[in-house]
Formats: sequence, structure tokens, C-alpha cells
Amino acid sequence: MGIRTVAVYSKADADVLHVRQADKSVLIGDALPTESYLNIFAIIDAAKKTKVEAIHPGYGFLAENADFAEAIQAAGFFFVGPAPEVIRQMGDKVQARLCANNAQVPCIPGVDKSLSLEEVKQFAGEYGFPILLKAISGGGGKGMRRVNHSDDLEAAYKSTVREAQASFGDGRVYVEKYIENPRHLEVQILGDGQGKVVHLGERECSVQRRHQKILEETPSPSISDSLREKLLSAAVQLGQHVRYGSAGTVEFVVDGEENFYFLEMNTRLQVEHTVTEKITRIDIVEWMLRLASNEAFSLSQSDITFSGHSIEARLYAEDPTVGFLPSIGKLVHFEAEQKEGILIESVVEGGSEVTPFYDPMIAKVISYGASRKQALEYLD
Repeated sequence: MGIRTVAVYSKADADVLHVRQADKSVLIGDALPTESYLNIFAIIDAAKKTKVEAIHPGYGFLAENADFAEAIQAAGFFFVGPAPEVIRQMGDKVQARLCANNAQVPCIPGVDKSLSLEEVKQFAGEYGFPILLKAISGGGGKGMRRVNHSDDLEAAYKSTVREAQASFGDGRVYVEKYIENPRHLEVQILGDGQGKVVHLGERECSVQRRHQKILEETPSPSISDSLREKLLSAAVQLGQHVRYGSAGTVEFVVDGEENFYFLEMNTRLQVEHTVTEKITRIDIVEWMLRLASNEAFSLSQSDITFSGHSIEARLYAEDPTVGFLPSIGKLVHFEAEQKEGILIESVVEGGSEVTPFYDPMIAKVISYGASRKQALEYLD
């Protein structure tokens, strides 16, 4: 697209690849996220100094923060994402459930408000265990606790509140009935903010650890064509209901009888968006930029075709001997060999430091083949 880029970075990220690859880079603070990547003033100040036109929030930290989007627009920049009021509405998990209900999209049984510990106990008494505690402002697998027994409830509730407050600045918690052995499916959508919404197919995201995705693939190998059509239709329906603009993802859980329930909506670019781009040949980030600049949304559902199969494996710096906890330190050797059918997107190289301050994902390995069998063979 010929767009020049400016990267912002913390002191801990001074030597990472994106800082060197951007046309310009600006230091915005110390390593702690609150002093850098969560510092709205510092980011906007960097944008002013470098005279940018638009700010893309990526897929972490402030990506789903409505106050950030509003501040960007108030400062005179384009925000590459949906309208702040939609981020606020769908980022609040309780409000998102209400929107889904109003759009006739099925939801998991739960209580659509912030709950005290005593209120959670009452819910568990009515619906039984297991239950799932969730941060109202949560996302990315954080601020979630499955509770199997009443003896564990108080400690899990307090832990969820602490994590929610630390991760999102909002300690409010709600509760849902936990769906046993669920599959996790999500649908990629694009919208123009005026009611036009298209889907780019579904992704299977059921392989997770601690509620964080490890493998994603598209199309899903686990669902029937009839369920696929229901999921795609429900996602578009919800997007139209909230007049969604930009790229977004509607997430669902599916039980063993193919009943599906709305889980949440991510009002941002997803880590795994590349697999969708592989099978549709549609550049999602490009469309985000075009929509943010108020370009007419010329893409229609009939324009979108699907071909082949794509799988993404996330590579984490973790130690399997201690329950796959994040592992920090110098990366002595890292070799990202690009080969047929494989794309490697990495933020590290040999000699890079893996710090304790941020997510331990260091690379994504994406395969694409004419079939699932071929995509799996490329990953081998």
C-alpha cells in the first residue's frame, strides 16, 4: 500500500525486530506495560511528533480499549478499528451477551451483570458445577477460572478479580455455566459500520492451554456443513446488529451435540488472522486500513471464495518441565527457515532477550496446502 510506518517500543524492546524494520521508531517508556504500551498519552505524543495519520492498535494491550480509540480520534488521527462505542459495548462481556441475545444469537446460561462472591455461590447452587468465572473486561484467555467444586470457589473468585484488575484495570467478574468438552470456533467478519457485514469463514481454535490458543486452523475439520452455516450466519447477524466497522471476530463454543453458544467478540485483529488470509486471499489488515480511511466497502459476500487449508502453530518461550510456564532469558539460537507451504512470522532472532514483561509468544508458524493433509505435512 506504500504506507510508511512508525513503531513505538519500550526500553525492554529496544532491540526487537519491528523497531528496526519500521521506517521510524519512538521510545515511549520503561518496560512495565503501564509505563509504555498502556500509556495512552505517550503513544499519542509519539504520533504527534512523527506526524502520522493513523494508529493501528495491533492485537494486544490497548487494542480493545475504547478510551484509547476515543483519544486517538480526539487528537485528530484515524483509529484503525471499530468505533469506540462498539469497542466499549462488545468489550464489556456482559453488554456483549445482551447484544447477542437481542440479535437472536444463543448464549451460554449465565448472569449478565457483575457479581459478588455470594451471588456467584447462588448461581452455582442453582446451575451446579463446573462454572466459569470471567472478567467483564477480559480477553485473550486472561481473567478466567473454571471452578469444579464449592471448596475452590472463594479462592478462584478472588484470583479472578485480582487478575482482571491487573490485566484490564477492571476487577468486575461475571459467571457462566461451564460447557463440558467444548469446541472453540470463531468467525472472522469485516464490516463498514453502516450495517454491511461479510464473513471470511470460521477458524477452529480448540487446542488451548490455560485458555490461550496454541493451534488454529481453517476451515474447521470438526463441524458439519449445517453447523458451519449457522455459525457464519449468527456472526454476520451480530455484526449487523451492532453496525460493526473494521475487522472483528465472533467467538463461539460448541457442545457435543452441535449446540453453539456465543462466547465473546474480539473488536480487533486476531493473532491467527493469517490463516484466514491464506484461504481467502484477502488481506485483512489492508481492509482495516482502507475502512479506517473511510474508503467505500466494495467487498461483497459473493466476492469471497475459499480454497485450501491453513494451520497456525504458535511458538511460545515456555518450560515444559514446570507446567509450561513462561521461560525468560537470552535466546541462544533461533532459525526461521522459510520453506514450501510455510510462513514464519517472528519477533525474535538469535541473541534476542525473552523478558518477563510481555506475552511469551515469540513466533507463529503458518502452513497452507490444497488440503488439510498437505497443510499438516508441511508443518511436520
